[in-house]
Amino acid sequence: MTQQTPLPDSPVSHLPPSVESITRLVHGFYGDVRQDPLLGPVFEKALHGQWDTHLQRLVDFWSTVALGTRSFKGDVFGKHMALEGVTPAHFAAWVGLWQQHTRRLFAPEVAHSLQVAAHGIARNLFRGYFGSDPAFVPPRSEHGGD
Repeated sequence: MTQQTPLPDSPVSHLPPSVESITRLVHGFYGDVRQDPLLGPVFEKALHGQWDTHLQRLVDFWSTVALGTRSFKGDVFGKHMALEGVTPAHFAAWVGLWQQHTRRLFAPEVAHSLQVAAHGIARNLFRGYFGSDPAFVPPRSEHGGD
């Protein structure tokens, strides 16, 4: 089981999708990623302490995905394929944390949209690493894809 920052029992009022709420999501989520005994070391090794810069890039990335801001430019696939020691368990932990945080902060339809996007990213990266679809991510057809 991974350690996570405890989420309060009472739900926060659901946030509207905005740069501010995406910033809150990214910072809270990656705060837990950093503390996670499985995920944290992979990120620490890759980032060499450059978390502030990376967090801003992640806010830009998720703002582009969720809000269409086009503030992110980069090679997500290539950067992640360069990471060493990644296992299927890393993907499952990342997706699980993402689902917790999106459910906590957003209305169900917004959380679902963010989860679908994350599932697609996880699926593509997982295929790049392991050549198959991950069992822990719903098939595209369950998200309304082909």
